[in-house]
Amino acid sequence: MTVRTTRRVFLSAATMMAAAVAATACGSPQDTASGGGDGAAPVKVGLVYAQSGPLASYGKQYIEGLKAGLDYATKGTGKVGDRKIEITEVDDAGDPAKAVSAAKDLIGKGYKIIGGSSSSGVALQVAPIAAQNKVLFISGPAATDAITGANKYTFRSGRQSYQDVVTAKSFIGDATGKKVVVFAQEGAFGDANEAAVKKVIGGAGATVSSVRAPASATEFTPFASQIKAAKPDLLFVAWAGTTAPAMWQTLDQQGVLSSTQVVTGLDLRASWPTFGAAGSKISFLAHYFDGASDNEATKAAKAKIPGGTIDLFHPDGFNAAQMIVRAVQEGGGDDVDKMIAALEGWSFDGVKGKMTIRPEDHALLQPMYQAKLSGSGTAFTATAEKTLTGDETAPPVTQMKG
Repeated sequence: MTVRTTRRVFLSAATMMAAAVAATACGSPQDTASGGGDGAAPVKVGLVYAQSGPLASYGKQYIEGLKAGLDYATKGTGKVGDRKIEITEVDDAGDPAKAVSAAKDLIGKGYKIIGGSSSSGVALQVAPIAAQNKVLFISGPAATDAITGANKYTFRSGRQSYQDVVTAKSFIGDATGKKVVVFAQEGAFGDANEAAVKKVIGGAGATVSSVRAPASATEFTPFASQIKAAKPDLLFVAWAGTTAPAMWQTLDQQGVLSSTQVVTGLDLRASWPTFGAAGSKISFLAHYFDGASDNEATKAAKAKIPGGTIDLFHPDGFNAAQMIVRAVQEGGGDDVDKMIAALEGWSFDGVKGKMTIRPEDHALLQPMYQAKLSGSGTAFTATAEKTLTGDETAPPVTQMKG
């Protein structure tokens, strides 16, 4: 069969905290498909991702999307030709050490295709293992830009941080002469956000400054006053943790949300109520949300994903399945060089629309969205205000390493 080729930091809080996840016990491998079909040896695919720990919700969406995508790409057979796609799942709990151990174990058992990585910290550790052992690695929701161009064996099925920040920049158009303030917590999470905004939006001509709050802060009025005094054209908010509802409420009460353009990342659907009454006053950069697109892949995903609602990281899993099937079709699941060649430069219709794997560095060019929330309490709805094309959000070409 042939997959047609015509056709879930963004700098949201939870995504950028991926490098600081807690370690929990690694689960036993779980076979979700087995058998070779008609006597042919199965193609073994190992998925190492977060089934437990702080990023378990990301991992859950990833695997649900992947199973839906595998059904779609194989037309319900689970096979490429007469070879069954045999999936083995291993829980890394978001711990890079556990992920490396699991990847090495799978590779030692003969697996030529590894996927997963809910966490950026995990992906950065698994990518070199793939290169050292010359196996195909398709990273998942991990957003770090460093995965792009990591080595010729490493691909990604999700978006990267640069694409998020370019989407944020789109809210102010020409950045030349504009004032941008980053509001974030002290620490690595805030540092990464501030650095990305300075590189992307500052590099386009804006003046970027920051207002940083201690991670322990519970009173936000002084910070709101600093922001208002700066009179920014754009306020970029990157926040992690349980103080988010109080922070947003304070910015709203102090008039910050009505005095400037406020942009932040749209995270998992379950997080939307944390915005409270402020939700409808914020502009969101979005990787994906249910209703953002409508094509055959979207319909297929909705039909197979439990509950019928596509969330932030379902498309990443769906893409991964399409990429795996493409690689097996062209490389038989055993010839890694042929699988790499089959993916480089390939365009396909994913849940989000047209996806293109840039051959030079394996960046996954894809649509991104400007979004708004409406509703209240726990009943919020997201709508796309604008869809940016893969070309409009393309990161700079990175020289391939390794």
